[in-house]
This record gives sequence, structure tokens and C-alpha cells, in this order.
Amino acid sequence: MLFDIRTIVGALLGSYAVILVVTGLVHDTGAEEAKTGGVNVNLWAGLGMGAVALAFLVWALLRPVSVPTEAPDEDSSPEA
Repeated sequence: MLFDIRTIVGALLGSYAVILVVTGLVHDTGAEEAKTGGVNVNLWAGLGMGAVALAFLVWALLRPVSVPTEAPDEDSSPEA
């Protein structure tokens, strides 16, 4: 599960989400809210990204990749 692309994407989105939420909570000035119409965009984008990251990680946990244990038969392969 470590090298599953869903885990990597979820972890990357999660790390960006943490950075955006912290930035939205700490560095929220009136000048920045005036640019966005009074909305704390960093906070909302971070929360949305965190939700998507959580969805990716839950998806990877609930539907793990299954690797076949048996080699395919030589008779069933298509001939060129």
C-alpha cells in the first residue's frame, strides 16, 4: 500500500492542506480578505484539500490493490 498512487496523492494533498489551513489561520489580514470579498480562501481551500486527501486515503484502505498470486497459463495467451 505504500507505493500505491492513491496513498502518494493523498499524502501530498494532505501536506498542502495542512500548510494552507495554518496559513489561513495565522496569516489572515484584512487586505487579503478584501481581495477575495471577505472570504478566507486559504482556510477553505485547505479544508477542501484535506477532505479530498482523506477520501483518497480511505479509498486506498477500503479497496487495496490485489496482486495475482498465480502466473497466467501459456495456453491462454493470444498468439500473434
